[in-house]
Amino acid sequence: MRLWDWSVAAWKKPGVEALALELQDIHGQHPPVLLWAAWAAAEGRPLDADTIEEACDVARAWEAAAIATLRELRRTLKKPIPDVDDAARESLRAQVRAAEFAAERSLIEQLETLTPPAAGAPLPMAPALVETARAWGRTVPRSQLGDLAAKLSA
Repeated sequence: MRLWDWSVAAWKKPGVEALALELQDIHGQHPPVLLWAAWAAAEGRPLDADTIEEACDVARAWEAAAIATLRELRRTLKKPIPDVDDAARESLRAQVRAAEFAAERSLIEQLETLTPPAAGAPLPMAPALVETARAWGRTVPRSQLGDLAAKLSA
């Protein structure tokens, strides 16, 4: 299964969205990179340290160039703004969300191109998430990553 399709289906699983956003907002992790690592494990595609580092570099570039700015603008537009028509604000917010979604999709498609071919049976997800989280940031929330692996495997 393609990474994008897998990610969309995974995001809809019970508890995945909330946990992924917690990992992002509280622990400084990057949900698309975590989903990529989980998908690679599920597909039996072993990730080495260099591949994970390259994926994090690509994600940081996308984050800096587009995703973070679009996310911040979308969140700003979520609340009413004095002297700004609510319908116009919500319309613009939807357009910004679509642009953010497109940027995330481009990132995910690029991450898929970095992934080695399948080498066999599915691999354990939790270790792949921990190694990827370690490459992304200083905080490695093992408990939440284990929870995410369980939710994605369900």
